[in-house]
Formats: sequence, structure tokens, C-alpha cells
Amino acid sequence: MTPTVRPARLDPRKPLVLDAHELGRRPGTMLRVQRTVPAPADLGNGVIAVSAESPLELQLRLEAVMEGVLVSGTVAGTATGECVRCLDPVTEDVLVDVQELFLHERPAEGEDDEELPLLDGDLLDLEPVVRDALVPSLPFQPVCDPDCPGLCSRCGARLMDDPDHGHEESDPRWSALQALTLTDQNDGTATPADPDRTQEETN
Repeated sequence: MTPTVRPARLDPRKPLVLDAHELGRRPGTMLRVQRTVPAPADLGNGVIAVSAESPLELQLRLEAVMEGVLVSGTVAGTATGECVRCLDPVTEDVLVDVQELFLHERPAEGEDDEELPLLDGDLLDLEPVVRDALVPSLPFQPVCDPDCPGLCSRCGARLMDDPDHGHEESDPRWSALQALTLTDQNDGTATPADPDRTQEETN
């Protein structure tokens, strides 16, 4: 039988470390946990996240089973970030379901539960469970409004504030002609775009 390798001892003072001592080891006993805890760091992706130390609301049920402790319930918090279209602040309420079985002992080699977390005595660490459930639920492209038109690609103006915003577009052929005219004016010569001046000089 493969020897059990215990993780580093858990710190019971950490907000997401729970104590299941009251359950004992009698299958069928249950303990409800309702608490508000500060969020751990880096709880999100590159554009939106639950800020470190912001409140997380835990509504959990701990059940004693033969193998260990089954934890299930919900975790709620508030994520903040930036709209990917206009860069305005975005706030989104998050509510995710969590469920995990924490084992008393690592199963024998070849069994299916090798990836499940272990209890540290009566302590269990809920942070990896919360992270695995909450982070994938956050949008990868948050927007302040589904219809947000974003920013003007030319001047950066916020198009939501000015739906009629735009820039006059001139025919590129006229732009080229105007450039030639300006060059000729600078050296004092007439241009094809100034037929009256050309006629006067001829006379």
C-alpha cells in the first residue's frame, strides 16, 4: 500500500480553512457554515477579478461520510474590472456552487480518488475549491453594457456618450490635389487647380 503523504500543516487562522471537528467521524452528521471571509489574492483573470480582502459570502454544508467530509454549498462575491470595449469600470456579482470531498486517508494505489484533497486532522482548506469554481465563472471579455459601442478608433471618444460621433471623410483624390496646391503656393507658382490665376498670367 502506498504510504500517505500529508501536505504542510494548515493554519486554522486562515479565512478559508474550516474546522470539521464538530462532525466527528460518524457518517450522516452534518454541520452548516455561514460566514463572511476576505477573498484571497489573485482570484480572477487578467481583466476582471474579486479583489483581495473583499468579502466572500460562504453558505456551506459539511457532511461526514465514510471516506471523509463532503463540503457543498455556494460562494458569493463581487468582481471588478474594465470594459474591454470602452475601458469603463465593470462590477459583476458572482455566485458559484462548490462541492468537494476531503479524504481522511489517501486511497490505495489504483483507486479513483487519488486527486481528492486530504483533511489535515479536522481541518480542510477550501481556497483551492473556491478558486477552481469562481475563476472560470468570470467573463474573459467583460463589458459595461452588452450594446457598448466602445471608443472611436480615431480620437478615442466614448461612443456611448455621443451616438452621432463621427469624422468627415474626404475623397483621397481631392486630398492629393490639395497637397499639390499647397506645395505650389509655397513656391509662388500657379497650380492646375487655379485656372483663373493661370489665365491672368497668360494675359
